[in-house]
Amino acid sequence: MSPEITVVIPVYNEGAAILPCLDRVLAAVTSPCEVLVVYDRPDDTTVPYIEKAATSDPRVRGVLNGYGPGPANAIRAGFDGALSPVTVVTMADGSDDPRQIDDLARLVERGVAVAAASRYMPGGQKVGGPRLKRTLSRWAGKSLRLFARVGTRDATNSFKAYSTGFVRQAGIDSRAGFEIGLELTAKATRLGLPVAEIPTIWLDRSFGESRFELVRWLPGYLHWYRFAFGPRLTLEQLTARRGSDAEAPAPVRLTGPAASTETEER
Repeated sequence: MSPEITVVIPVYNEGAAILPCLDRVLAAVTSPCEVLVVYDRPDDTTVPYIEKAATSDPRVRGVLNGYGPGPANAIRAGFDGALSPVTVVTMADGSDDPRQIDDLARLVERGVAVAAASRYMPGGQKVGGPRLKRTLSRWAGKSLRLFARVGTRDATNSFKAYSTGFVRQAGIDSRAGFEIGLELTAKATRLGLPVAEIPTIWLDRSFGESRFELVRWLPGYLHWYRFAFGPRLTLEQLTARRGSDAEAPAPVRLTGPAASTETEER
């Protein structure tokens, strides 16, 4: 059965901790789905456990990121490998609630370009994490909704569902951190495409170390924050703005039982 939802999970040396994450996602998503676990290097400690999970459940696929290190590139590689019309990005650290993946995907199926899991709307909550990071993301989300009309109070949250077609048309310019969620929300807003949200409760990771690097990635967040306030663009205008900076998709290399289907992506 063709997948209706692609779930993209970027990982970095998660090791065996990826298994309970995958168990939760596979148990929670009721729609036909595929789960792409994207890693940067063949020697990532997560790889043997991805292969183990893929052996027991064909919905799981490992993807070797061919763009270069970092979460932005891993997520880009996940979009390249997606086989479904809806792609949901979620984290491997247990901070997101996988039971909401179906609800987010349904919003995209109903016509929105981006469906955000919002920590800052009524019914949502952010539990734990650095206070400065929480304050900045809350302030950015509220100001973007009030003044740029982005359609969500939590534009910076990575837990979102996207129209795969929209992402491939709009392109991804982020090269470093997790600002992709803000980038695509800003692009949808500038293109006049609908953005929606549902409340979520985000829990700080209870194992491992966060790879979030606020100082290093802040310029990227500020760039896309400012971009959201610009005038309406057509897709042609957005493409022209990207110009020669847009890169051709890197080859998507699958691992595990699905390796025989390795393809040179679009």
